[in-house]
Amino acid sequence: MSRIAILGAGAWGTALAISLARRGGHNITLWSHSPALAEQLTETGENLPYLPGYTLPFDVKVTSDLPAAIFEMDILLCVTPSQHLRGILAHVAPLLTKNQVILSASKGIEEGSFLRMTQVISSITPNPVGVLSGPTFAQEVAAGSPSAIVAACTDGKLAHMLQKEFSSASLRVYTNDDVTGVELGGALKNVIALASGVVTGLNLGHNSAAALITRGIAEITRLSVACGGRRQTLAGLAGIGDLVLTATGPLSRNRTVGVELGRGRKLEEILAGMGGKVAEGVRSTASALGLAARYGVEMPITEQVDAILHHDKKPADAIRDLMSRPGRDEYS
Repeated sequence: MSRIAILGAGAWGTALAISLARRGGHNITLWSHSPALAEQLTETGENLPYLPGYTLPFDVKVTSDLPAAIFEMDILLCVTPSQHLRGILAHVAPLLTKNQVILSASKGIEEGSFLRMTQVISSITPNPVGVLSGPTFAQEVAAGSPSAIVAACTDGKLAHMLQKEFSSASLRVYTNDDVTGVELGGALKNVIALASGVVTGLNLGHNSAAALITRGIAEITRLSVACGGRRQTLAGLAGIGDLVLTATGPLSRNRTVGVELGRGRKLEEILAGMGGKVAEGVRSTASALGLAARYGVEMPITEQVDAILHHDKKPADAIRDLMSRPGRDEYS
């Protein structure tokens, strides 16, 4: 029996707790930064703010005590917003034992440093590290809909251990040793999903959406390869798979934010109405551009998303500027 601490009681953390508990064979603790939410989950089993309609199995322990949550756990599954990961791990780093595995399921790029989440983890602690990513909506994983994800580690033995621990009748886990490609695919697709939502909000049609998503994966791939990722990884679950889901699915927070931007609403107003839920692409866009500048990679879609989000550019003007760029070869 593996002991797994899930750090973060948002929709995705709660869904993973439900999935792991349903599969059985684990001792699971779910940590919430909010004592009130932890109390509610303990009393009712339902995460009303983030994942209403789904009930945690009774054997999932819920706590807001972070040191207690990680004590003697085999795997620490980090499902916090990406910009909070460093602070949380720094708090518990002195308490970690050397064999505890830290697995990131947070999709983002750290502001300022432009580090991927496993790089953030490794800058704090030498513990074994991996990433869990792929095309998954929390509601569907919680409901037991068949889904597939990737467990990526540079250590193949560790990747196969994680595959065994997280696989179930409803969750198929593939292994990959391309941590860079898997992480950047998960982080950058949120930016393209924002752009896809803008296209929908402007009522530009299916041609526009297909073109943007396709050029979006090209953009994601360029940066990922420049950072050391593999092109074939971005053609898999953590790349095209995650992008298609997030850029087209109605449950996507990032796409929803883009839709509202396309309809003319202001970003501050949109975020204020999300009830504390996070659209990672909003904060990852500037970090993606910083990383792209470091490697000399062109990212025109990301540039226009950043202009809409942070420089008050009108969405229609951003689309016009993308369409009027000089012609080029598709694969150059």
